[in-house]
Amino acid sequence: MTARWRPVLAPAVHLRYDRVRGVDLLLLPERVVVLEGSAGDVLRLCNGEREVPDIVAELARRHPGAPVADEVPAFLGRIRAEGWLR
Repeated sequence: MTARWRPVLAPAVHLRYDRVRGVDLLLLPERVVVLEGSAGDVLRLCNGEREVPDIVAELARRHPGAPVADEVPAFLGRIRAEGWLR
């Protein structure tokens, strides 16, 4: 994954919060993915303007001591491999 990558959700993918269940969802064509933990918070920062290091820095600021430097790029790489980020 390149540090210059500015992740953004793929055009057919939408991030929504389900107030009834209290969870974040990814809505895809013919599929719904229930996100766990802070995955929705990470994906909300993927607006096509922030580069991966900027996303990591913002999450590190919000969650001091959390292992975001390792976990966030790996998570974004997995989501990109699924085709949900571009």
